[in-house]
Amino acid sequence: MNSTNSSVMNRTCDTDSQVMKSLEMVIYIPVFVFGLVMNIAALVVFCFVLKKWTESSIYMTNLALMDLLLLLQLPFKMHAGQNEWSPDLISFCSFLESLYFMGMYGSIYTIACISVDRYIALCHPYHAKWLRSKKNARIVCLTIWTIVVLATLPVYTFRKKSKEMFHCFHRFSDKGWHTALIICLEVFGFLLPGLVLVTCSTLSIRALKESSANISDKQAGTRIIYSSICAFLVPFTPSHVAIFFQYLVRSGKISGCEDTQKIALFVQLSISLSNVTSCLDAICYYFVAKEVRTSSRLIRRSISRIKSSSTSEV
Repeated sequence: MNSTNSSVMNRTCDTDSQVMKSLEMVIYIPVFVFGLVMNIAALVVFCFVLKKWTESSIYMTNLALMDLLLLLQLPFKMHAGQNEWSPDLISFCSFLESLYFMGMYGSIYTIACISVDRYIALCHPYHAKWLRSKKNARIVCLTIWTIVVLATLPVYTFRKKSKEMFHCFHRFSDKGWHTALIICLEVFGFLLPGLVLVTCSTLSIRALKESSANISDKQAGTRIIYSSICAFLVPFTPSHVAIFFQYLVRSGKISGCEDTQKIALFVQLSISLSNVTSCLDAICYYFVAKEVRTSSRLIRRSISRIKSSSTSEV
């Protein structure tokens, strides 16, 4: 079945579930309220309460900004899920959708960069002095913003000009499901940063266990790492699996109203749950205060151990 016939078939199948619309409200309202409070509080702490900026606080500030960008779209998503929008709002809808994807993938890349920064601090402490700096952290965050802005520009082509009412955040045109676009989304938007996160986190945990730090510092560091893994895998894995299945539907690889409806429900549910990342990141904010205090201490101890071993060999 070609993509044109698949698109026609999808329009004849009712993929809008009233149960899902109600469930979205149940998910979005507490996520919006809790996430907004926690991320604003995090920005206040990182920008005004902490005495000085560190690499960790810069990355966490960037993560909080990305989460806020994601959260601020939720009221519009809630309204669009329950109501159709007039055709003259298509451009505004595309703008909101682009901001939503900017927040999502900006969060993904920021979490991945945090894991790399932590890996350098724990596994290469001798080089951390020049690899890790506030200037480099700011450059990385600026690069992330540049990447997500450029990467979301195609979103403005996903909706055709029409005189019909439409649901924003739903039912992109076939351009939004182009094979090359989905491959880039899955590989560079999820699989690659996910691989970086898991690899760096595994090596960091191993370095923590082998370090000479005290038990409390090891436990604090381990909790930080596990919270980052959780904040990444829990919300983003189901949503990207769902995107892949929906691509199979739109490309005609999967057909039949029953399968289409099940996948559409899975997509809506997983995308809704992906917004929970803005709340899960709050766990990272809770632990980051300890990381700010202990990371420099761990680096100093690791450097001392390296120097001691080098002196003994001489």
